[in-house]
Amino acid sequence: MTQTQPNVVKLLKPFGIDETIVSIKNFGNGHINDTLKVETVNNCYILQRINHLIFTDVDKLQHNIEIVTSHIRQKLEETGEKDIMRKVLIFLPTNQGKTYYFDGENYWRVCHFIDNSCSYDEITPPLSYEAGKAFGKFQKLLSDIPDGTLTETIPNFHNMEFRLKQFYEALQNGQPNRIEEVKNLIDAIEQRASHYCLQEKLYREGKLIKRINHCDTKVNNILFDSQTNEVLCVIDLDTVMPGFVLSDFGDFIRTAGNTGAEDDPNLDRVGINLNIVKAYAKGYMEEAHSFLTDTERDLLPYGAALLTYMQTVRFLTDYLNGDTYYKIQYPTHNLVRTKAQFKLLQSIETHLEDIASFINA
Repeated sequence: MTQTQPNVVKLLKPFGIDETIVSIKNFGNGHINDTLKVETVNNCYILQRINHLIFTDVDKLQHNIEIVTSHIRQKLEETGEKDIMRKVLIFLPTNQGKTYYFDGENYWRVCHFIDNSCSYDEITPPLSYEAGKAFGKFQKLLSDIPDGTLTETIPNFHNMEFRLKQFYEALQNGQPNRIEEVKNLIDAIEQRASHYCLQEKLYREGKLIKRINHCDTKVNNILFDSQTNEVLCVIDLDTVMPGFVLSDFGDFIRTAGNTGAEDDPNLDRVGINLNIVKAYAKGYMEEAHSFLTDTERDLLPYGAALLTYMQTVRFLTDYLNGDTYYKIQYPTHNLVRTKAQFKLLQSIETHLEDIASFINA
């Protein structure tokens, strides 16, 4: 935990849990919320402190999650899905009827731990295929939620126009020596700016619709059965909100389809892994083909480039501003990240036809 170890017994009581605790362990490797796995004599729970500095409206955050989990549960029941208790997260209500508790300083929530489950940090083509199916099915199950039902938990999170606005503000107000140092990168970003604002333009023209997205499509946000490796459910639902399907397709390619690291100092190692992309596209389209519009399907390769361009812009913006957002391990860390993301972007841009062929296979 990043804060003082909490009084777990006291925090569980508002959720109706008054059981003998057997063990309390730190759980997962998330960077935003603090998470504990709590085992009692009869049950196992996940207790989580919500980072309300990032998610400033916890009530709306949890309302989103309640709508999403209830909707998925209903869909699974309608299709006769078995073992539903392991196929969707179940958050416990407090004695006040909320799925969170405020202790006067922090916000807490509790969900049932899904037994015999596991997640992966490393990616392989078979796992990429399963991830594609998982996130495609996740979007499909939520595709009929009416527009306006959910709110943005982080406003403008994947809005390219907004990210460029932040970038141009950094050019005006950032550190002059750093701005001078990266003029070539600045030029490359500006040359592409109009091209990568296409989704907002199409949305205003009524040619692209908003859907419910996960917005953090990493393979470790999927739970698998630890015995059979069957996909159980998608987790980490804090960023589930309205957006464009390009986000969920593109961000997985950006994070999982990189032959190097996100902050790789050796750019020779960085590029697009087409085997990972092909497997993800196959799994994703098996589930998503039924609800995607022609425009959405045609733009999926663009989405892979867009999310990589967006992250390039965000890293460089933070570097120009003096590293005020992302945690860094050394003074040029954000610049190294920027260069690695830009190299990945260039690789994706040269393989857009390959990605399109995987989607249309």
